[in-house]
Amino acid sequence: MSSDDAWIGEAQPYLAPRQPGERDAWSTEAAARGRRGSQRLLAVEEVDPPESVRAFLGVATTEKVVVRRRLILLDSQPVELADSYYPAHIARGTGLAEMGKIPGGAVTLLAKLGFTAESDPLEDVAAAAATTSECEALGLPARTPVLVLTRFTTSTLGTPMEVSIMTMTRHLQYRQRKQAG
Repeated sequence: MSSDDAWIGEAQPYLAPRQPGERDAWSTEAAARGRRGSQRLLAVEEVDPPESVRAFLGVATTEKVVVRRRLILLDSQPVELADSYYPAHIARGTGLAEMGKIPGGAVTLLAKLGFTAESDPLEDVAAAAATTSECEALGLPARTPVLVLTRFTTSTLGTPMEVSIMTMTRHLQYRQRKQAG
């Protein structure tokens, strides 16, 4: 996606559980712009997480987490890699830990499990050179700059429930809100 294709996105639709039969947030957002958004599940596994994920989720160094790795497509072209991490004690025995599409997405399943996402998660954005594997997956030349958006999501009850690390080739714009107080 070129910077000419930029649109202003918001995290909130990605944090809201979906109703039965409702499309996922990415497909809905792309369709609103006359485009086709889809995703391909690449892997679901228990892993030792990156330190920032471990610290936020509050898991011990001996504990693993469940990661769902996805390739995000826009009009059938790769635009993003998205890895979503969940504490194993939440994910084990659920669709989060299984290789397959989750009806309504992970956020809907988490809500059914009692973990409703807060409305304003912490998001960290950084620029980096794409790794060799990211270049291969996204069809990029070596060392292409990418944006890495990390979303740290806590439940409305204060429980750390998900960290998503999204490596993207697209232009990103944000609308910020002034908080009262």
